[in-house]
Amino acid sequence: MSLSETEILEIFKNVEALLEGHFLLTSGRHSNVYFQCAKVLQYPAYMKKICSNIVEYFKNYEIDTVIAPAIGGIIVGQEVARQLNKRSIFAEREGKALTLRRGFSLEPGEKVLVCEDVVTTGGSVFEVIDIVKNSGAVVVGVGCIVDRSNGKVNFGFPQKSAVMMDVVSFPADDCELCKKGLPVIKPGSRKIK
Repeated sequence: MSLSETEILEIFKNVEALLEGHFLLTSGRHSNVYFQCAKVLQYPAYMKKICSNIVEYFKNYEIDTVIAPAIGGIIVGQEVARQLNKRSIFAEREGKALTLRRGFSLEPGEKVLVCEDVVTTGGSVFEVIDIVKNSGAVVVGVGCIVDRSNGKVNFGFPQKSAVMMDVVSFPADDCELCKKGLPVIKPGSRKIK
């Protein structure tokens, strides 16, 4: 049973995970809106319902493994894999690049679904796609909870977002919020210089 975007956004608001202010995003861009998916995903019932939107879309695809970028995508990837009854792995940063560690690997021809929590520019997802391709595995599609680009980021594979919104973001060196003197907050998991 998939939830509507309105129902999902209501969940985000109820757990205070849809924030307004001046935020530094993982992409390095600035925005007046921030989706703190971890605050939603801490509740298994919400996680199950929201991730079922991705599962419903990809349930008839041939998938061997679900992969996600650390850290935000790990919970999403794990829940989607659980519902699909597939293996779940993640890529994590080693220096500046995402890589497979902890003994994780992909085999040539293995069919892989990439999952993420929030997409703004798609940088982490593109990195994971490269990991999959470079291993000889096959990307089946991309699923995420929130697509802040409202579909403008095209990964070149079937993609499903539980929520699609066109959320304004600014380059750090030309940010309207900085020009107004609003203090910037970095609530995400990755350290940015």
